[in-house]
Amino acid sequence: MKQGKPVITFAILVFAAAVAIYFGYYVATSFHEPYQYTQVYAYTAYDSALAEGLVVRRARVLPGQSGILEITRAEGEKVGAGQQIALVYRDSQAQANQAQIEELQMEIELLENAIQGDSVESAARLDEDVLEAVVALRASYAQGDYTQLRDQVMSVKSGVLKRGYTYGEGLTSADLTARLQQLRSQLAILTRQSSQAVTRVTAPEPGVFSGLVDGYETQLTPESLDQLTPSTLQSLIDNPAGVDSESVGKLITSNTWYFAANLPRAAADRLEEGDSAALRFSGELNRDVEMTVDRIGATEGEVTLVVFSCGRYLTLTTLLRHQTAELIFESWNGLRVPKEALRLEEVPAETPGEGSASSQAEPVRRLGVYALVNGRSEFREVSVIHEGSDYYVVRSVGTGRKVLRGGDTVIIEGVGLQDGMLIKS
Repeated sequence: MKQGKPVITFAILVFAAAVAIYFGYYVATSFHEPYQYTQVYAYTAYDSALAEGLVVRRARVLPGQSGILEITRAEGEKVGAGQQIALVYRDSQAQANQAQIEELQMEIELLENAIQGDSVESAARLDEDVLEAVVALRASYAQGDYTQLRDQVMSVKSGVLKRGYTYGEGLTSADLTARLQQLRSQLAILTRQSSQAVTRVTAPEPGVFSGLVDGYETQLTPESLDQLTPSTLQSLIDNPAGVDSESVGKLITSNTWYFAANLPRAAADRLEEGDSAALRFSGELNRDVEMTVDRIGATEGEVTLVVFSCGRYLTLTTLLRHQTAELIFESWNGLRVPKEALRLEEVPAETPGEGSASSQAEPVRRLGVYALVNGRSEFREVSVIHEGSDYYVVRSVGTGRKVLRGGDTVIIEGVGLQDGMLIKS
């Protein structure tokens, strides 16, 4: 019995070693797939540089006044000279009286129309007009867009009142006339009471209204751009003047806006004054803007000041100031594939027949990827249009079924791949 113990121990050790080898092989093979795949997708690569700077406009600040301020213009709205921008109320009673005056004016106008008599066709459209006004108001509320809120509320009120006068039961022409006289009398009294309690703020010149006054209006003007350097611009960026909450707002009085930016010297050297440049903005503007290289300024170290100008999208830039935009020099549109997926294959040259001179032709080299189609590898030829750090942007070569498309699955790792080969997963 004692002699049998070493044999048993040896058998146990052999069995344990076999089990360990089996599980080790299983784990190793589970982590090493013979083929690896990925999907290709449409991609745009850019040759670009980042430009950090400030948006510059010619603006006129509208000084504040004591009282309750009510802005009557939306952000980015165009205003003519002499047109109303805001109302300043002496107190809350004056503000309430003004709201009542506006309602009376609207009701008087509707009554005058009703007395003159609307057509049958106009009356039939009233329900639809009210519904459309309510839908527009609800849509603006859902989107958080309150720029036209005042006008939309007035539109709903107007539609409801007009419908009431048009379909009002038992209302004669004499009743409407008496009601009109009563409203006019109330309006005259309220107007006299409010004449000294409400101040109208009007535009001193034409422009685009903005309620944001950030202090740059006097520090940074189109005329001051000629004296700007990279260091002074960076100082303006790092030390903003701060928002002026006391003013009514400002009028942007120029049709052109500027973007003064610090660029890497190498990027600025690729520009010339008068050239067009594409800049991608984010935030409120959120689009690619075609601008003109207005001026290439001073260089300090590896940074150069460049001023861009544009005559479009002025009403969309009223809230823009500090921006980091992407200056795009060139772009490439195609399909993105990993570098490991690209392969150079040799295929025999096509021969018209045995024994001909062309039968000895050199093999043809093709650049492409292997796509996985119905469990088989399929070679799809491509041409490289741009190289990235770990990818290529490619375009398909040829036509028909065997062309590479966005969404195709390609093989990025595999040994002995051939066109039409069965892939065992």
